[in-house]
Amino acid sequence: MANNNKYALITGGTSGIGRELAKIFAREHYNLILVARNEQELNTCAAEFRQGGVEVITLAKDLFNRDEVFAVYDEVKAKGIQVDVLVNDAGQGYYGEFKDTDINRELDIIQLNISATVILTKCFLKDMVARNEGKILQLASIASVTPGPWQSVYHGTKAFILSFSEAIREELKDTNVTVTALLPGATDTDFFNKADMQNSKIVQDKSSLSDPADVAQDGFDALMAGDDKVTSGLKNKMMVGMSNVMPETTVAHMMNEQQKPVDKSN
Repeated sequence: MANNNKYALITGGTSGIGRELAKIFAREHYNLILVARNEQELNTCAAEFRQGGVEVITLAKDLFNRDEVFAVYDEVKAKGIQVDVLVNDAGQGYYGEFKDTDINRELDIIQLNISATVILTKCFLKDMVARNEGKILQLASIASVTPGPWQSVYHGTKAFILSFSEAIREELKDTNVTVTALLPGATDTDFFNKADMQNSKIVQDKSSLSDPADVAQDGFDALMAGDDKVTSGLKNKMMVGMSNVMPETTVAHMMNEQQKPVDKSN
């Protein structure tokens, strides 16, 4: 019970990789602050995790709204809680060719995937640096290292997250605060439903999707070790390795073949 006075704040902690991370932190006796939009899902998760003897605080916030993102920090501070670990998991995708997609939806995705992450990182990082202790886990993706036809804005947001995380990690190298980026590949979560990409080739074979519990464990282990980043899964490590040596045009074409709709397959 050594961590029973520590708190982990997890955005998107009610489903997918975020929920699996919350399970791990609860098993490790971290108290939880769960942030998500759906209050009913928050209450369900809180009841489950409290059975393990940890405190669970829920914040029903819409991270598509900038003011509500700042309110997360303000409400945590008002409760007098020190966040020892920040997990920026919340994020969504949007499927389609850029010439056809809705710009307002894409701006919302940028707000959620980039702006909310930057705001929460800025706010909680300042406190961590002041006490010279803390850990941050950022959900990047193997999308961060590959151009992504049919998901061009999503891939762009994840490239930002990886670059941003690596930059501030370097700035923090003389402190006891660490920043770790988690790079999963296609994972068996609700991501594809929310992105409206069930017709994409990449999701047709469900057996090829990563288990979110495995991804979460990889991220947790890397975070606790203070690693700069971790690519989850051998297949995804191989893809990242190939993308590092192949021309960008080749990588973009490869991703186009993987992500285009099945009805556009040859």
